[in-house]
Amino acid sequence: MTTRASAKSERKCWLTNGHQVDAAEDSTTGWKALQVHTYDLLITDLDMPGMSGLKLVKKQRAARIVLPVILASGIMTPQELKESPWLQLSGALLKPVSPDQFLQTVQAVLRAPDGVREQIAPPQNRQSQLSAEDLRL
Repeated sequence: MTTRASAKSERKCWLTNGHQVDAAEDSTTGWKALQVHTYDLLITDLDMPGMSGLKLVKKQRAARIVLPVILASGIMTPQELKESPWLQLSGALLKPVSPDQFLQTVQAVLRAPDGVREQIAPPQNRQSQLSAEDLRL
């Protein structure tokens, strides 16, 4: 499942590469789908209508819905992700993301053995506007 405003373009990218995708335009719709359906992967954006991607991941973890999560953001740095181990992210993408980078990250996460929480870090050359304090919910 992917949740965010540009989910339609990502869904098209996935479908042309053999994946089945449910896309939610906002986090509330995504949360409802997570409670009803079974998924292999959750891709969420940090900044979404309804609730942030961080809050969505927190709700998912609290509900004991176990699936890997890729978080996309235009403002978080690898250091900030390392300072938030409670997220248990399987991957992270710094926007803008090319279709190739997106698919490589998804494929790496889906190929990882069950239980492996290896973080696939975004490129190191980005500056962030979000502090570690902002990540605390």
